[in-house]
Amino acid sequence: MSNNIGDKIKELRKKQKLTLKEISDQTNLSISFLSQVERTKSSLTLESLKKISEVLGVNPSYFFNDSESSSTSVVTSGKIDEDKLISNQFLYKDLSGGNRYLGFEPLLVILNPGDNKGNRFSHKGVEFIYVLEGKLTVLINEESYYLEPHDSIVIDSKNPHYWVNNTSKQVRFLCISSDKY
Repeated sequence: MSNNIGDKIKELRKKQKLTLKEISDQTNLSISFLSQVERTKSSLTLESLKKISEVLGVNPSYFFNDSESSSTSVVTSGKIDEDKLISNQFLYKDLSGGNRYLGFEPLLVILNPGDNKGNRFSHKGVEFIYVLEGKLTVLINEESYYLEPHDSIVIDSKNPHYWVNNTSKQVRFLCISSDKY
């Protein structure tokens, strides 16, 4: 399997026999944008990746995970691929060790500095966020929550929400999500 997000989206889309138009209709993302993402001519926002992930029936961490599923205990390396941070506004690091049967998705999320809020979106499940470093703004419905290191929040994901880094420094946080609630 390719390490490129666009290639993984295209591979999964074709495996499920979905067209770009079908993905476009379900995500409200343009066909041309989706095509550019698949050809690595355009980068994704968290919002766009979540929408595409929902249609394809996978967690966003699927596109960042290079390991095969495992049923044994696995230690996940703490190494971060800094190249992915340069080309994207964010980085997901799957902390599951490739185990797809946990019932939850543990992720390390790194947001680069910036004020791109995107749009709030909703999906099934629940998210637990724990800030490790930096200051994270979490937008839920019409409320803004400001989290600092060691702060946490639980989000009912059916409420429109979004995370954003409005500071000049990177933000690192754990996000543990489940589609069960």
